[in-house]
Amino acid sequence: MMLTVTLNTAVDLTYRVPALTPHASHRVTDVRERPGGKGVNVARVLAALGHDVTVTGFAGGDTGRSLRAHLAAEPRITDALTPAATATRRTLAVVDASTGDTTQFNEPGPDITPAEWAVFLDSYEDLVRAPGTTAVALCGSLPPGVPVGAYALLVRVARAAGVPVLLDTSGEP
Repeated sequence: MMLTVTLNTAVDLTYRVPALTPHASHRVTDVRERPGGKGVNVARVLAALGHDVTVTGFAGGDTGRSLRAHLAAEPRITDALTPAATATRRTLAVVDASTGDTTQFNEPGPDITPAEWAVFLDSYEDLVRAPGTTAVALCGSLPPGVPVGAYALLVRVARAAGVPVLLDTSGEP
């Protein structure tokens, strides 16, 4: 089993418009909604390639419930998300059909409390040490409240368990 970690999960909304014009009103021709965040996207690709994947991170509020409902419909993906008191973020992509260009809006993530972080860490350690865990992918941005050194800690836990780990993030984390 592969494990993906998305600390800042999202519900991705994609709107398609005939042409995106600043300062104008637009008629949306197509709307798509799917579970998102870098690690969730990695999990969906791995599952499509035939791998069993467990997704962990945080999910909260109505958007977190929507995210989890979408994940439940994904074959080969197991939801091991930690509940958060505040809402999971949304991302909005607006696709200009005339050019193919996309404009992206990313909301901030939920405010993660120290208690929620501690629950996640306990769960993560159990998942990494579970028999059959073959690799960990740590992906994406950190939501508010998660320590900036979070990924360093998660890498150390995976390495101590002898599980290969990949990291895809940017900036200070």
